[in-house]
Amino acid sequence: MTIARHALSEKDTAIMVQIREALKGIKGTATGPDARPMFDDVMKGVAPAEGIEDEEGIVGGVPGIWVRPRSGPDDRVILYLHGGAYVIGSPRAYVNLVGQMVSRSGIPAFIADYALAPERPFPAAIEDALRAYNGLVEQGARQIALAGDSAGGGLALALFSQVKNADPTPRSVVAISPWTDLALTSPSMLSRDAVDPIWSPVALAEMARLYLGNADLRNPLTSPVYADRLGLPPLLIHVGDAEILLDDALRYAEGVDGVEVHVWDGMLHVFPSSAGILDAADAALESIGKFIASTMLSNRDLNEAAS
Repeated sequence: MTIARHALSEKDTAIMVQIREALKGIKGTATGPDARPMFDDVMKGVAPAEGIEDEEGIVGGVPGIWVRPRSGPDDRVILYLHGGAYVIGSPRAYVNLVGQMVSRSGIPAFIADYALAPERPFPAAIEDALRAYNGLVEQGARQIALAGDSAGGGLALALFSQVKNADPTPRSVVAISPWTDLALTSPSMLSRDAVDPIWSPVALAEMARLYLGNADLRNPLTSPVYADRLGLPPLLIHVGDAEILLDDALRYAEGVDGVEVHVWDGMLHVFPSSAGILDAADAALESIGKFIASTMLSNRDLNEAAS
């Protein structure tokens, strides 16, 4: 594991004061499906990237939205799993954030509309994610990067354990502020609670209850920090130092080769959603775009590898 720590810039310091002021009263209020409209409105406010097109689609029987550059490869794709604690969030709300990654990597993405609780609790989400992955392969994708944020980041890591022996295996994984331990045992649940203006342990515990019911909180398919992490492809994690999920990211990466973790001082949960506002957000997105692009092989490289 390689950890890179990023200091808070003077510009971002001033902007974070404003962001924290705007978030007053938000902490811990997302505890069920009633928060879906509010959450989607926030995510739809992410700055759009230029040169990006989107359209609805179905992959492996799973609906979702394709986000594409106006020109780009058709054999490489990002499978994106959105955040929202397995209860809220939607592909439409994530078009702009994923578009920022697509723009920077040059690789199209499919945002899967995976099952949400409580209507469709565990294991429906991981089953949908697996169907979407297999569907991309059936459609001809030979190089797939898994990506997601928050619960979607955890879901992407859980999905890897299901497809690590598939043909093809994922080329890489990107996780932004991943929720990897639904048992909520990470030390930052307490140490960062006072500085995290978005999530609280109580709110996450309620979301986990809606998602899991009486299922095992430490099941590797729900909490990938308890999974066998051998054989990971290149993995990139970005996480804020001022969020209760900080140690969910660090614990997952601990002792694993080929994992690169970027910890950003003063940054909040899924801070890359502040693209065009925070220098840290833009820098993280540039890192993600370059990382994904660098892990994808050209058609010539693929042919040479197969020969």
